[in-house]
Amino acid sequence: MRAVRLALGLLALFALVASLCACAPLAEAAPEAPPAQPRRERIVFCSDRSGEWRIWVMDSDGSGMTQLTRGTPDDADVDPALGPDGAAILFTSTRGGKAGVWRMESDATESERVCDGDQAEWSPDGTRIAFRRDGAVFVRELAGGAEQRLTPADWLPCSGPAWSPDGGRIAFAGLRDGANALYVVEAGGGPPSLVYDKQGACEPHWSPDGQLIAYETETHVCTIKPDGTGNRLITYFGGLQHYPRWSPDGKDLVFCQGASEGGPWEIYAIPSAGGQPRRLTEGGSDLYPDWK
Repeated sequence: MRAVRLALGLLALFALVASLCACAPLAEAAPEAPPAQPRRERIVFCSDRSGEWRIWVMDSDGSGMTQLTRGTPDDADVDPALGPDGAAILFTSTRGGKAGVWRMESDATESERVCDGDQAEWSPDGTRIAFRRDGAVFVRELAGGAEQRLTPADWLPCSGPAWSPDGGRIAFAGLRDGANALYVVEAGGGPPSLVYDKQGACEPHWSPDGQLIAYETETHVCTIKPDGTGNRLITYFGGLQHYPRWSPDGKDLVFCQGASEGGPWEIYAIPSAGGQPRRLTEGGSDLYPDWK
């Protein structure tokens, strides 16, 4: 009798479970989203390895080298700068017979001329560019095209504008008293402040945390704090080292090395605190690297 009651009880339990399942089916577990893939770091640069100066890109270890721009023997593409999200590239081109700032998608599918000038660099939010025209530094709104001159009218020539990571300031080089010097100016305008005025300092670029500025002297790569203190020599070996740029995490600097100003130039990377350089390119001349 006890066994019968147990069996009937189990049947009733099964019936209850079945009715619940019929009324409210269990939801299927949502498939797990694939883990987010880290953005691929790339170095964009210009090279004459194909004959004329063109824009190229490679992985940060020097592999996967790909030519992005093409043209006629009468024009050249140089000075590339990757956008904040890596989706677009600014560069200088002589297409049409006059130097101008150009913008293209990072896969080179589309390109357009932005304005007259050269040495353009993106603002951190990608809405503006700083660039050089006729020896002066300007800021331009990409959406509407409004421009503002940042360097004083009697300061010529100036070059190499570079945004601070917070978008508030721009570093640049200016020729004053016969020698290049580093300056910083508010992105909205104002009097420039001197950072460093020795050894022909130029080509300034801010570290990702805004604590340091990498620059080149007439022969080597150095770093310095924006207030002009903490000057430090990073490259000290033979030849010339120019055009330093930071890795996205600030742990490395990419730069160009040549035996003389005539090249040939190759791209190297080195720890930003100093150390052993590693060679990334070989063959032709490779210049103006930018790492994002």
